[in-house]
Amino acid sequence: MWKVEIPEMPHIAVAGHICIDISTTIGDFSGIRPGALVEVGEATIALGGCVANTGSALLELGVPVSLAGAIGDDDLGRLVREQLTRNGLPTAGLQISPRAATSYSVVLHGDGLDRTFLHHSGANAFFDASQVDLRDASIVHFGYPSLMRGMLDGGGAPLKKFFVAAHHAGTTTSLDLAVIDPHSEVASLDWLGILANVLSEVDLFSPSLDDLTSALEIDAPFSRDLVERLAAECVEMGAGVVAISAGSNGMYLLAADAERLSKGGTTLARLAKSWQGVRRWQSPEHVTSVATTNGAGDALSAGLLFALWSGMTAVEACATAAISAATWMSGRPLASH
Repeated sequence: MWKVEIPEMPHIAVAGHICIDISTTIGDFSGIRPGALVEVGEATIALGGCVANTGSALLELGVPVSLAGAIGDDDLGRLVREQLTRNGLPTAGLQISPRAATSYSVVLHGDGLDRTFLHHSGANAFFDASQVDLRDASIVHFGYPSLMRGMLDGGGAPLKKFFVAAHHAGTTTSLDLAVIDPHSEVASLDWLGILANVLSEVDLFSPSLDDLTSALEIDAPFSRDLVERLAAECVEMGAGVVAISAGSNGMYLLAADAERLSKGGTTLARLAKSWQGVRRWQSPEHVTSVATTNGAGDALSAGLLFALWSGMTAVEACATAAISAATWMSGRPLASH
């Protein structure tokens, strides 16, 4: 599907949260308690966060990218730069914060259980969006503001300002969220107010259902009605295209009318007539052997961004997103599809 002739186009800028993921397996979560020694599996250390994951997926798909994130002046920060360089990703847009350490996550995998994350946001809290270079960027994707406290002041004013500047440059904007820890400081923020303030400047909004329900404090199981209602509310708040992923239940895409899409930067505007009003459920692609679930949502977002960048239809975009996520989970190169 992706082996198509792509004309020379500007790059995609990926900004936001970046960290180091230290992953391992654990047999019994109940053994974690003060004073206990709990045996775990081998550790793997890899780049994590939206900037690394979405940037890597886009690069594999053949999209030129620029990256913008904040790291500390420490060993983990140097590891971030080394890993990005090794993966062929640019590092010029990284901000080195003198105020905090590099962000990291400890990811615990249990048999038959969802992952558990122990996370330190670190330098992400001091990311300065005004330093992001958007020259020649056709799309800018921002990920995980819930893990970047500085972007949420004043009802998300810094985030909105960033997207407004992007629109003034003719750049199409994209936003992804992360699940919110109910015990964290950001959980107490007015997330409905933040979304109402920011989404009018967001052309593609690609959160997971868990991202949204944790932000809006919705305690309800999956249902198509719930997903469709949340997507409609996000469009009503001003988003151009909303794509809510729901794991094994698939993804739902809802697009606004042509008038709204035509205001979505040059890249989305040229697709306004073909994307207007689209409502579509996309089933997930089957994955025979799961190598990882870390970054699957970011790969799905990358698939959507790639589709916009290359001028696909909305139906093609949904299929591309599903294949991108499944291929990432299988551990196979995205470029082979």
